[in-house]
Amino acid sequence: MKKKGILVVVSGFSGAGKGTLMKALLKEHGEQYALSISATTREPREGEEHGREYFFVSREEFEQMIEEDALIEYACYVGNYYGTPKSYVLEQMEAGRDVILEIEIQGALKVKERFPDTLLLFVTPPSAAELENRLRGRKTETDEVIRSRLERAVEEAEFMESYEYILVNDDLDTCVREMHELIQAQHLRTGKSREWIAKLKEELRHL
Repeated sequence: MKKKGILVVVSGFSGAGKGTLMKALLKEHGEQYALSISATTREPREGEEHGREYFFVSREEFEQMIEEDALIEYACYVGNYYGTPKSYVLEQMEAGRDVILEIEIQGALKVKERFPDTLLLFVTPPSAAELENRLRGRKTETDEVIRSRLERAVEEAEFMESYEYILVNDDLDTCVREMHELIQAQHLRTGKSREWIAKLKEELRHL
């Protein structure tokens, strides 16, 4: 029986290194995963390209996607919309690839409601001080934006226990290995194998 892909949601504080982690995971195990590209109304950062990091759309375009039910989830974060286009995700799962959504907590919990078998992973740096260092080290945002992201992190920390696993992104290689192992272990859970178990039971009855 062809293995169907699973849905994995990766969230974490802004500055936790989620993007770097995703790139490293795909570099090592790219054939097994599909990274869903989110749509957003925020402006591109230097070096980002439409269709690679995000689909950069206008507020009007995003709201049209909401109207057409073309998103698995969406949320507003620091004044901008972020959302996950539906068609790509479902196609990749049917093709047998595990689809990773790198989204905010609001969206993650909405996905879990709609797709209860979703695996929720939360990425965090080893300390609050390191989180601030990483945000300032990007040198892409004003002090006001950095402060808003740190205040947001205080709110987000309240939801960390809603996630199945916490990944401390201190050593990148270790974090990549742990993430890959957790996702692959998810395939072995009984609930993920209902169809296969039913098929095996039927075959055993006919022996």
